Amino acid sequence: MSRASQSPVRSIAAHAILILYTLIALFPVVIIIINSFKTKAAIFRSPLSLPNSETFSLVGYQTVMTQGNFFLYFQNSMIVTVVAIALVLIFGAMAAFALSEYRFRGNTLMGLYLALGIMIPIRLGTVSILELMVASGLVNTLTSLILVYTAQGLPLAIFILSEFMGQVSKDLKDAGRMDGLSEYRIFFRLVLPLIRPAMATVAVFTMIPIWNDLWFPLILAPSEETKTVTLGAQMFIGQYVTNWNAVLAALSLAILPVLILYFIFSRQLIRGITAGAVK
Repeated sequence: MSRASQSPVRSIAAHAILILYTLIALFPVVIIIINSFKTKAAIFRSPLSLPNSETFSLVGYQTVMTQGNFFLYFQNSMIVTVVAIALVLIFGAMAAFALSEYRFRGNTLMGLYLALGIMIPIRLGTVSILELMVASGLVNTLTSLILVYTAQGLPLAIFILSEFMGQVSKDLKDAGRMDGLSEYRIFFRLVLPLIRPAMATVAVFTMIPIWNDLWFPLILAPSEETKTVTLGAQMFIGQYVTNWNAVLAALSLAILPVLILYFIFSRQLIRGITAGAVK
C-alpha cells in the first residue's frame, strides 16, 4: 500500500478513535443531565431512557432552588475560580517569560523545582496548609481557596507557557527594545497576544480541577457562607437517604460553566494543544 493511500486510512482511524473517546467522555455527562429531568422512580427503573410525559419532572431543580442557597454556592465557586485563574495566568506568564527570556544562575534548577509541583499532589500538604490558614485567620474564607488553587495551578501554567514563550521570535523582542519599549511593555504588548492559545489552554486546564474540587472547600471553607457548588451538592446526600433528583440537578447546573468556557475558548484551546505538534 502506497503512502498516499495510507494517509486517508490513518486519518479515518484517528478520527474514529477521537469520536469514540468523545462519546465515552460525554456519556456520564449526558446521563446526569437526562436523569435530572426525571422522577426518582424513573431514574432507577430506566436510567438510560429519555424523559417522556410520564417520567418528566423538575422536582430536582425545585429542590435545589428552595433548599439551601445554591446561588450563593454558585457565586462562591465563580469568584474562587475566576480570581484563581486570573492570578495563575498573570503570575504564570510572568514567571514563564523570565525563565525563557533571561539566562541566570539557577535557571534550570528553578525550572526543575517548579516541575516538582506538577508531579507532587498539593493534597499531600493538606495538614500544613490547614495549619497555615488557621495561623493566618483565613479559615472559612474564599481567600484561602484562592491562594491554594493559585499555588496548585502555577507549576503547570509555567511549564506550558514557558514552552510557548520560547517560540516567540527573539528578533521581535529585540526590535521592541530598540524602539525603547520596557520589558513590561514587551511582555504585555508583544508576547502575550502571541500566546493566547496557550493562555486559553492553561485557563481550561486550571478551571476544571478548581471547579470540581471538593477536598479543599470541605477542609478550608465548610461554612454556609463560603460553600462552593460541589460542597453544596453534598447537602442532598445523606447517610441513609439521598435525594438523587436534587443531586443530579445540582450537578447539571454545575456542569454549565465548564461547557460555556470550553465553547468560548475551544478554537484557542485546540490551537494551543496542537501548536507543538506541527513544525
